[in-house]
Amino acid sequence: MHYALITGASSGIGECFARALAARRKNLVLVARSREKLAALAEELGGKHAVEVEPVGMDLSEPEAVARLAKLLRERKLCIDLLVNNAGFGARGEFWKLPLARQAEMLRLNIQALVELTYLLLPAMLERRAGAIINVSSTASFQPVPYTSVYAATKAFVTSYSLGLAAELRPYGIKVVTLCPGGTATNFFRASGHEHPKILGSLQPPEEVVEAGLKALDRRGGLVVPRLRNKLSVFSQRFVPRGLVTRIAARMFRP
Repeated sequence: MHYALITGASSGIGECFARALAARRKNLVLVARSREKLAALAEELGGKHAVEVEPVGMDLSEPEAVARLAKLLRERKLCIDLLVNNAGFGARGEFWKLPLARQAEMLRLNIQALVELTYLLLPAMLERRAGAIINVSSTASFQPVPYTSVYAATKAFVTSYSLGLAAELRPYGIKVVTLCPGGTATNFFRASGHEHPKILGSLQPPEEVVEAGLKALDRRGGLVVPRLRNKLSVFSQRFVPRGLVTRIAARMFRP
């Protein structure tokens, strides 16, 4: 029996992926820190869609957490054929004023956990020459973003890594979706300590982001920037000096 594993599955984009995939009759492994939320979501989706849903309460930013998760999957004989790397968070403020421990935790979750989990789950996909990965990045990955510098840099890594990995895995029949949403109506901005800049327009519903990602998955994978406005923003930056783009971003995101 095959499963989709979704990290950061208790709310926002991760929860919407869980709901959308369950509606497609996909068995799920849901991973997040919020055990109670996961258990309630698992019970709801399992009953509504007659699928197997395994909730796993775990903080993937903790050292060795990914190794423990991989061991649990082996022990429960849960075969993952779709990995949705969604867990992540940001922080806003002047770099030197934000707690170093919090920023190190961001690096572990946004980058290290994503890479480790992908590395540990890929061998089974390669053996079957089938499977898929969705890496949730951000439009922040396409330019430096002052006052959220570390977060934007982590997403730049995710986008570059994901696109490179896609080319490596294409001959093996494994699809990779690099999903780069703009501002999305989740608790991300509240958790990171700042509001979404109004100049960037209205927040996108997470359901719309998930729909765009799954449409790409149904095709051949690839880079996905949901919404025309976000596409135009990313495209237009190619024709503007990088320093100017950074200065504009600084004005927009200054605390």
